Amino acid sequence: MRFGRYSLLIAVLLTSLLLLTVQTRGVGPTRAGDLVALALTPVQNLLTKVHRGALSVWTAYADWKAVRAENLSLHAENERLRIEALQARETDQENRRLRRLATLRERLPLTTLGGEIIGREGGGWARSLTVNRGRADGVAQQMPVIVPDGLVGRVVQVRAGASVVQLLTDPTSTVGAVVQRTRTAGLVEGEPGGGLRFKFMARDGAGVAAGDLIVTSGLGTLFPKGIPVGRVTAIEDKGSALFHFAVLVPAVDFARVEEVLLLTGQASHDVASLFTPDG
Repeated sequence: MRFGRYSLLIAVLLTSLLLLTVQTRGVGPTRAGDLVALALTPVQNLLTKVHRGALSVWTAYADWKAVRAENLSLHAENERLRIEALQARETDQENRRLRRLATLRERLPLTTLGGEIIGREGGGWARSLTVNRGRADGVAQQMPVIVPDGLVGRVVQVRAGASVVQLLTDPTSTVGAVVQRTRTAGLVEGEPGGGLRFKFMARDGAGVAAGDLIVTSGLGTLFPKGIPVGRVTAIEDKGSALFHFAVLVPAVDFARVEEVLLLTGQASHDVASLFTPDG
């Protein structure tokens, strides 16, 4: 079959060469030549169309490959720029956090120790953070832990190179506190659901309202006075009961805490004015 196609092609070429030779010698077209030309012309047209079609397909394929390569290159460039933008935003946020922490540290009239969060425990009943400061850094149990937004909790376990910080939202956590506006005293307790509530005596609760800021009372020697703890969102009416409760939203977003200050010293006066919304 292949030999037959080659034979036909050779015959066509020889015939074309013969006709070209005759024309070159000045001999006019003959009847036989016309018949051959009449037979070969459709074949030549077909071959020309096939050649043009093949060339068009090849050109389209080459264009597709070029466009695909360009798309892959643009996709890679876009991914690189996206990662750089994320890294730049992450760096910017970290710088903002560190600047706020450094500003608060300079304002506070007591010694502090900076630390980074290296672990979180939020499941079950225990709610805690692990900070990369431990016994070797002079950390002791019950040390208060703060951020520029307010109180995080207290150190409950000290290891050689790390410490466990009990969050305010832990159900076993209690902190002496007052309503900053009315000076109503009470206790801030963690709830099993992860929230906070402020427990105060009913006769002292007149005037406590949603939006009030709750700060540490400074009673005892554990927490300095005036550290923001949370803000009242609702009052639970207990009727004639001795104690009333206020539902709080924590001053600190514990899920976003990455750096903290451990208070290694004590302050005898109110530090509330040192905690500002912009750090």
